[in-house]
Amino acid sequence: MKPIIFCDFDGTITNSDNIIEIMKRFAPPEWAGLKDQVLDRSISVKEGVGKMFSLLPSSKRDDIIRYILSKAEIREGFAEFAAYTEEQGIDLYIVSGGIDFFVYPLLEGIIEKERIYCNLADFQGERICIKWPNPCDKESGCELECGCCKPSIIRSLAASDDEVIVIGDSVTDLEAAKMADFVIARDYLLEKASEQNLPYKPFETFYDVISILESRRVMNR
Repeated sequence: MKPIIFCDFDGTITNSDNIIEIMKRFAPPEWAGLKDQVLDRSISVKEGVGKMFSLLPSSKRDDIIRYILSKAEIREGFAEFAAYTEEQGIDLYIVSGGIDFFVYPLLEGIIEKERIYCNLADFQGERICIKWPNPCDKESGCELECGCCKPSIIRSLAASDDEVIVIGDSVTDLEAAKMADFVIARDYLLEKASEQNLPYKPFETFYDVISILESRRVMNR
């Protein structure tokens, strides 16, 4: 089976969640209640993130972009990991609930834009409006309204004989992980992969990810 990798962005490629960092710096206090509702699933990710960004005036666009691009840190070894997948002929896609104005520039020169799936920000109105170009497909039966539906993207890109590998860290990666042949996980997703007996390995840096993939490649020769 040929590997195909679907990798999360916030908290996986980056060391922290960029949406949370933006809200901490620029949003009024009510953003925290929306975050808690998303985490306890009383509202969807799509609703919560949309409402959080609607708290921010579009006039802050340049300040927000400048701030998050200066603050965000790429996890150690990611550029080397991306180069490894290219050398090995492994298809790598970034599937992110993050927003285009920070996802694209942070991955520029590392990942081709057409391999990145994320949400979009519209700054035309008085308040920031988030657009959702990757909705749930008909097969998903998904009621989570996650905004960027990772299972739907996997179904659209992976062939039946591909080995689907999911790399992630959070609640937004869990449904994708359930579809995967193998999971590389940290944080929340690591706990859930263990609880649900998914085939997985833990990671901290992308050097770990390279080692895991190389071990599997050698083992499957």
